[in-house]
Amino acid sequence: MPLLEIEDLHVEFPTQGSVMRAVDGVSLSVEEGEVLGIVGESGSGKSVTMMALMGLIAFPGRVRAKTLRFAGHDLLGIADSQRRRLVGKDMAMIFQEPTTSLNPCFTIGWQLVETLRLHSPLDAASAKRRAIELLEQVGIPAAHTRLNDYPHQMSGGMNQRVMIAMAISCNPRLLIADEPTTALDVTVQAQILDLLRSLQEERGMALVLITHNMGVVSEMAKRVAVMYAGQVVEQGPVAHLFEQPQHPYTEALLAALPERGPVGQRLATIPGVVPGVFDRPEGCLFAPRCAYATQHCTTARPLLRQWPPGEVRCHYPMSDLDRQVAIERDKPVQMGVNA
Repeated sequence: MPLLEIEDLHVEFPTQGSVMRAVDGVSLSVEEGEVLGIVGESGSGKSVTMMALMGLIAFPGRVRAKTLRFAGHDLLGIADSQRRRLVGKDMAMIFQEPTTSLNPCFTIGWQLVETLRLHSPLDAASAKRRAIELLEQVGIPAAHTRLNDYPHQMSGGMNQRVMIAMAISCNPRLLIADEPTTALDVTVQAQILDLLRSLQEERGMALVLITHNMGVVSEMAKRVAVMYAGQVVEQGPVAHLFEQPQHPYTEALLAALPERGPVGQRLATIPGVVPGVFDRPEGCLFAPRCAYATQHCTTARPLLRQWPPGEVRCHYPMSDLDRQVAIERDKPVQMGVNA
């Protein structure tokens, strides 16, 4: 049984006269010790998927799924007290913005000690010693003197290290890193990613890495799920996905990487934006932006299907030998931004 199992997850937010489907039928699994990358543009539902797992979707948001299970625990029917024992201990999350995730009214030492005492039987002195050890482990110099610092007295990179220390403090079996290098300079980004990689390898914990950076995924993950407009459109081994992407959206994301662009020319872009509440297509959600869209794409919603060695949600996977014939048969269209 996988450590984490998500099947047909939906997260909806009611709006005036409509419903915003932030997550629309997502299915994912993570094995013990595995590193899974989740990529996609802003608004693809990456963060909301994991926040639903952590029980952080506030009213009036609605969460439903066929299966939402972690380490044998059914998270759909679990009591709040049981969830609190899991979240922060066996299942932890590093959020995008450390400066807004840390409480500005308390020192980082107080916040670390509080986390330790909440999930372990340590007394105050032992928890303080453990907090110093954790800060040293994540590379904060003179850790014993930084316990009395407030978040605003530390840099963005240091605050992110504090967040990582808090997340790993109780040796979680699953760590979710939600764009952990956002707003950090390139040098600090590399340090944070190296730190996460070494911690994952040393502790053997599963890691879900949420990012919009395909380069980060290629370095960190073994398997990747590509999300678009609340759906998983492709997933499979990283090496195969980078060599032979099966979904046009994945192909477009990879084409936008600077190292893949022609020298001296503009980088490739994806026209248009992720659909919102009122412009959600009837058929394939990517059809208005897809260079290969047909009349069939505009009316029929593709299902996520097995396409070895992974899965793809497309009527015409890129490696399908008959795809060009099928596209011509189903009448190619020039839609919206592709007109």
